[in-house]
Amino acid sequence: MAASDRKPYRTISAQPNAESLVKPGELVDLVEVTPLTLNDRRIYNQLLEHAWDAIDKPVEHVISKSVLRGSHNSNDRVGESIERLMAAVVRVQIVHEGEPAIERVQLLGGNIEGFRRDGLLTYEIPSRLRRIIRNSTIFARLQREIMFALSSKYALTLYEMVQKRGNLKYRSSEVFSLEQLRGVLGVPKGKLANWSNLNLRAIQPAVEEVSTLSDFIVEITPRKTGRSVTHVELRWWRKDADGVKASEREITYSKVGRKARASGAAETVTADAGVLQKPRPEWLERQGPSLRPETYETARLRYPGYDIYFVEGEWRSWAKGRDAPQDPDRAFLAFLAKYTEANPL
Repeated sequence: MAASDRKPYRTISAQPNAESLVKPGELVDLVEVTPLTLNDRRIYNQLLEHAWDAIDKPVEHVISKSVLRGSHNSNDRVGESIERLMAAVVRVQIVHEGEPAIERVQLLGGNIEGFRRDGLLTYEIPSRLRRIIRNSTIFARLQREIMFALSSKYALTLYEMVQKRGNLKYRSSEVFSLEQLRGVLGVPKGKLANWSNLNLRAIQPAVEEVSTLSDFIVEITPRKTGRSVTHVELRWWRKDADGVKASEREITYSKVGRKARASGAAETVTADAGVLQKPRPEWLERQGPSLRPETYETARLRYPGYDIYFVEGEWRSWAKGRDAPQDPDRAFLAFLAKYTEANPL
């Protein structure tokens, strides 16, 4: 059979297993019109998995609330999540009549919740969504342990994005407009409005957590139009065997202290200063030589919470076309002081 005659592999042909579940790619890169919580997203993934054998059929699915409740003692959170999922409208990128299009759909149809603590939830997948899933040919395989270990909806969404793309043979990066990324991550309108806050509060914590717990190292770097960040580049690299084992060990540890361990895993000891410092990003290496290690340390101590490498990138962009400073380290610290005044956290 010629390659052109082969039918594309359908997402519904993939099967969940003891360690992982399957999520159609269209439901990974969707844009929330109505924001969801981390717990909502986890519950929705479980509902999809439970319905998987007949996900494209117009049938009712039945699941025990105890499965969805997880470690919570109350069914109230389950009911609240179900109602938010019913009310959620999302935008899904599709191909309609051979042309790219946006389809707006509801995530969850009507349902019946039993009153008993160990009762059942009977639910339906909306017809438009069933059609999208039936036609899907790209999916993410999500490890259950990682899904429940991630501590924010931004981290879970980033993990799903990387799992959808990680096995592509000829790509290891993708560029998104800033608005695209905000939409896919589900950042509420009016929240984290400027790049510094979005990067500090949502993006970098998610990058660190996904890089710590998953099989991939992840990086998100800013791209500017003029002086403003308008796009970002998502990059991913599969870990070697030792890196995968380290991630598997981390999942077994308590979440307490995980952020510190995640930061530590990405840090190296500089030979001349003897202090811990995160590796300088590759995109910044292309903009100019590194400053002295003690300059970065001083910057972090004076202005905790700021992404020092990002501000260095801002400084280098500002300095293009100007006379080179006699003391680049002092010049950067002076720029940083003005930057923090103009961009308070």
